[in-house]
Formats: sequence, C-alpha cells, structure tokens
Amino acid sequence: MSKAVVIGGGIGGLTAGVALRRKGWDVAVLERAPKIDPVGSGLAIASNALKALDTLDLGDPIRRLARLQGQVGIRRDDGRWLVRTTGGDAEARYGDSMVVTLRATVMDVLVDALGRDQLRLSTTVSGVDAGRGVVHTADGDLEADLIVAADGIHSATRRTIFPEHPGPVYAGVTAWRALVPRGDLTIQSTESWGRGLVFGVHLLAGDIVYVYATDVSPAGAVHGDEREELARRFGGWHEPIPTLLRTADPAKIIRNDVHYLRTPLPAYHGGKVALVGDAAHAMTPNLGQGACQAIEDAVVLAHFADGDLAAYTAARLKRTSKIVQRSMSICRMTKLRNPAAVWLRDLGMSAAARFSPDVMLRSMDELLRWHPPADIGNGRGSGEGHGPTTAHT
Repeated sequence: MSKAVVIGGGIGGLTAGVALRRKGWDVAVLERAPKIDPVGSGLAIASNALKALDTLDLGDPIRRLARLQGQVGIRRDDGRWLVRTTGGDAEARYGDSMVVTLRATVMDVLVDALGRDQLRLSTTVSGVDAGRGVVHTADGDLEADLIVAADGIHSATRRTIFPEHPGPVYAGVTAWRALVPRGDLTIQSTESWGRGLVFGVHLLAGDIVYVYATDVSPAGAVHGDEREELARRFGGWHEPIPTLLRTADPAKIIRNDVHYLRTPLPAYHGGKVALVGDAAHAMTPNLGQGACQAIEDAVVLAHFADGDLAAYTAARLKRTSKIVQRSMSICRMTKLRNPAAVWLRDLGMSAAARFSPDVMLRSMDELLRWHPPADIGNGRGSGEGHGPTTAHT
C-alpha cells in the first residue's frame, strides 16, 4: 500500500488525507497543535468546492450543517445595493449555491471522514527530504511515497523546495473576523464597500452571524481594543452593522494582516512533495476561494497521485494563479479611497447590474463551473475533467 504523509491539519490537509484514503493510500496527517482548534470564524463553501466534496461523499453532510444563502450581493456603506443575486439563481446556473458555516463544522466533518487514528497531533515537522520522500519530525523520520505540504501561507516545505521564491507579500489591508449572536436582528448576507473599507455579514446555522471587515492599514499596526477600532471605522454605516459591533465580544474578535503569493510558484510539486492550499497559492479573501481552492487541490492531487506529479501541477497551476490575481484585483478595488474613484467604481457596478441583472453570476462562470475528476472514492464526481469546463465574499 502506498504511503502518504500530510503536513498540516487544516482544510486542505484534511481533505487531501480523506481523498488519498479513498484512493487506497495509507495516510498520516501531521498537525503541530495539540488539538484541531480552528480559528473561530465562518467559512464560505461555493459550488465548485461542494462538487469536489461530493466526490468524497462529504458535500451533503456540509450542506445539512450549513445555511444556504438567500439574497447576496454588494452594498454601499449607506445600505444601497450595488449588485446582487440570490442563492436560487446561483443554484439554477451552477447546480449548487454557496453555503456558509462555521470553520469548525467543516473541520469536524473532515476529521470524522479521515479517521482520528490517521491524525497525529502535537507533531512538529523539522524538515523534508523531497527526493527521498522523508519527513523529519521531533519523534523520528517518516518515509512516504508522497508528501503533501499543507503547511500554510508561511510554508517551510515550500521554502525548502523553492528557496528562490520571494514568498508571501502584504496585500495592504488588515482584516477582522468575529462570530456574533443574531438576537432579534434581520440578517441578509451582504458585503458593504466604502472608501478603502469592507464589511461582510453572513448568517450561519444556530442564529450565529459571521462578520468580517477589512481596511487599508500599514502592516503590523497595533490596536488596543479591536471592537473600538471597528466601531470607529464602521459605526456610522447602515444597519445591522453598528448593532452587531455593539453586541460583539471584544475578546473574540480576531485580526490579522492579509498576505498573498503575488509571484506564482514555478510548480506545485518537487520530488515526492506536492503543495496544496495556501502553501501553493495563498490568496486574499475577496473571492471567498481560499478554502475552496484547497479542497479542489486535494481531490485533484488524489486523482494524479499514483502517477507523475507534474500532471497535478498542470491541472492546478494556471487555474489557481488566475484566481489569486483576480482576488487581488478585487482587493485593489476595495482599497480605493479617493472619493471620485470610489464614486466611479460604485457607478460602474450599479450600471452593470442595471443593464445585465445576472452580471454578478456571469462574472463567476469560469470559477464556479469547474468540475472535479470522477474517480475519487465512490462519490458523485461528474467526470467532466479537472479544470474549467470547455477550457469574500
């Protein structure tokens, strides 16, 4: 039986472990933390990732535990819609809508599917030998026919394989995330844009509201009270944003600077190592595709793992590089501060929506009409290939 060692117990690493096990591999997933403890936030799973999860028989469990999205779109800071669509329209076009759920929910589903015996917690990786297929850990060396590097945006494995690559760069924005009780509020899933500012709101199962925000900021800025920082920036915006901020627990607001891989890697493999998720193509959150692309990576890697890893790179590099660039292009639009530039941006978005009501969905066609390979496990893979068809929120 072929042996795979997965470095990293996040979304990409766990999905890779499940997909490889479904293909008959002996899998060990190494996680340096003492427990799987995902950051307390929400996670969007779009139709492309749901199709990938269907090949592992995990799409429906996620759908059952998540909240399907109704009306979604982008608004101004005063609440006026710029562009919008509905979950029903998305499902009619792509065969699925987007679901938003707790990151912890997705992690639990993946861990159960993997099997806890395949998960090695409190395991620190000190290095890899890509040519020989050896993972060095504090507990000894592990030999593998395949090493999956799912060790995140600051991947040490990536630096080992591509030491000349410049690595992640700062996108120019800092981001906040929080989970807030709904209370009596009426919640629509929206993302509101202002002058250099973004605030997103999504209702999750259990009457929990996932909120996120971004603002242009110097890297490494230090704040005393993150809720006060958010209230200063967004307290005058449309409801329910101010009320949600008043309800939020300051101790549970998470903030981090946003980095991404501006320079694509030359390949997503080296020797017996394959990179997935942020280790391969870290992106800004503006398309809500970071976890989705990691899930895609995992099922495609399992499809090609018995052969030449160059085929995995060929299937993933072009697609994910375009998504990284597109996500950053949207990030640049949200960073606009000049009043005239913001006015023109908003006018262009609202005019496009008036002349073509389905413009929001059509802009996502290449992204969401992707289909996975059909032979991962016994799931519902379509058999329509491993790339775009016919070719942050």
